[in-house]
Amino acid sequence: MKELPTLYNRKEECCGCTACYAICPKEAISMVEDEEGFIYPVINNILCIQCYRCVKVCPIKEVDNNE
Repeated sequence: MKELPTLYNRKEECCGCTACYAICPKEAISMVEDEEGFIYPVINNILCIQCYRCVKVCPIKEVDNNE
């Protein structure tokens, strides 16, 4: 079985655009507010089917992949 997708390792790698949240076919991603009021995606490992749509739609990862 595939590993869970990694949406970001550091908060600077996420812009909070909610694209990953919106594209998830199983509603396995929730947006959680941090202590400063910014929202970040959190994957529910029970609901996630490892389709990686969330990683593919990420505008920041797209920039990283094109370098």
